[in-house]
Amino acid sequence: MRRGAKTPAAPAPSDDPAPEPVSPPAWLGRAWIAVVWLFVAGLHTAAFPPFDLPESAYVFAVPAVLWALRTPRWKTWLWTTGSACLVSWLVILEWLRTLTEQAGPIALLGWAGLAAVVAIFHFAWFAALRRALPRSAALDTLGRCTVVLGLAGAWVVLEWIRGWLFTGFPWLPLAASQWQRPVMLQGAAYGGAWAISGALVLFNLGLGVYLERMYRWVKERRSRICVEFYLGLVGLFVVSFGLYGDSVGQQREILFRAGALQPHIPQSVKWDPAEAQDILEILESETEMLSLLQPDAIFWPEAVTPVPLAGVLRMQRWVEELAARMERPIVLGSVGYEELPPEADGGLPRDRWTNGLFVVDPVTALDDRSYAKRHLVPFGEYVPMRRILPFLEKLVPVGGDFSPGESAAPLLVRTPNRTTQVGGLICYEDVFPGLARGAVREGAQVLFVATNNAWFGEGGAAFQHAAHSVLRAVETRRPVLRVGNAGWSGWIDEYGNIRDRMFDDRGSIYHRGSAVFVVSRDRRWSGRESVYVRRGDWFVAASALLVVLGWLAVRRASDRPGMVLES
Repeated sequence: MRRGAKTPAAPAPSDDPAPEPVSPPAWLGRAWIAVVWLFVAGLHTAAFPPFDLPESAYVFAVPAVLWALRTPRWKTWLWTTGSACLVSWLVILEWLRTLTEQAGPIALLGWAGLAAVVAIFHFAWFAALRRALPRSAALDTLGRCTVVLGLAGAWVVLEWIRGWLFTGFPWLPLAASQWQRPVMLQGAAYGGAWAISGALVLFNLGLGVYLERMYRWVKERRSRICVEFYLGLVGLFVVSFGLYGDSVGQQREILFRAGALQPHIPQSVKWDPAEAQDILEILESETEMLSLLQPDAIFWPEAVTPVPLAGVLRMQRWVEELAARMERPIVLGSVGYEELPPEADGGLPRDRWTNGLFVVDPVTALDDRSYAKRHLVPFGEYVPMRRILPFLEKLVPVGGDFSPGESAAPLLVRTPNRTTQVGGLICYEDVFPGLARGAVREGAQVLFVATNNAWFGEGGAAFQHAAHSVLRAVETRRPVLRVGNAGWSGWIDEYGNIRDRMFDDRGSIYHRGSAVFVVSRDRRWSGRESVYVRRGDWFVAASALLVVLGWLAVRRASDRPGMVLES
């Protein structure tokens, strides 16, 4: 201060109170809650069968991203996103209620419990979003991108954990929403379905941040450049359009004409001894009609015979005689039974039951090589902790436990022009990418999914299940043939295109009938393995690394508060 300068006078005290900070109107907070809830619950549900609105997977989390940047109260955030996730999965898994006919009211508890368990994984992701994204505003461009990539990686890691924790239930990863959009799935051949899920979440994050940036530009004339949005666009392009060129210039060759039999045997009579003869008559008459279409091989669904094929000689002879009469091999799902020697402690002989796939050749009869289901359904094919918690037997109508198979070796199906190595997947085994990958590493040229969706009525279960077969086809670059007891039956090429499927005059997949599918492959993939088959879940490991880097960036931002909107 210059010498002699006067000190400025202090402002006179005012009698007016200090202005109160302006709070947003209450209706605005309720509007955010409603919009976020409707998008998370409604659009996430609509992305999957039977609704099939795959485009909703690109925007279902966008309002949540915008709301998270406004730092809502934790209690409000958790209640909103948690209840939305739970409702979404209750609707998606609604078909589980049909099990009440077999399991009684306990099925309702199982439906609600399973929906809650799956919803927890999505709920955890939304909690991470609320914590990480507002703090990223204090970071530079690289730091913000690291946080966004870490959040996308967190979704991938949570989906992967859901696939093995407590035996695993990887039902409907976000990638499955694109099952009828093969152009969006080609990255699965490199990083598995996880890559598609990660790209979809990254786009949601990028779009949400972009809309926030545009709002800031209109209101405060800040920079409109949003690197996070471009990152989401690039990620989506790379795993989809950028890799669709793999399907250009295909050199297709026919493997065989597959005769698919869909007997539509109700679950209520399937194991009734009084109905056994009627079931055999259905199988015989439908197979005879199917043979008129001149298939190279005939495929039956899971556990189709009313009596075990392996271990019961009269059942084996019946199928062998039918195959000889049709002059075509029959590939079928059936229960296998064998009596094991007594245990070392001198106990009684033991029984071993398996859910298997068998090949009955018209010349050489029942093939010694068979496939036993490797991943059994808890409370459906065995009771977990039966010896520790014996009361569970009274709650779940499962008799003796099935034994899991150990080998992924393919079946050999001999047709007039070639012998094809067919990798087996039974029931919901096709929802586990590692099982399909293992079959291809053992030499499978085609994957065969034999299933029995009659358990779950005529809702969305069969379509949801079929969506996983599309993912497995792209991941392994192998055609997938599916035959169900009541539907969905068809085949998918190695690029995820649904080449053919079975439906009746009403356009319904739920019916009794048969069809011939001309299964072919792109010759360029003969003897080759996709990156995913060779390298496995490397993308999950990379996503876990991104989660760590994103967490470190959030920690760094915690001491540098940034610009966030207050709700």
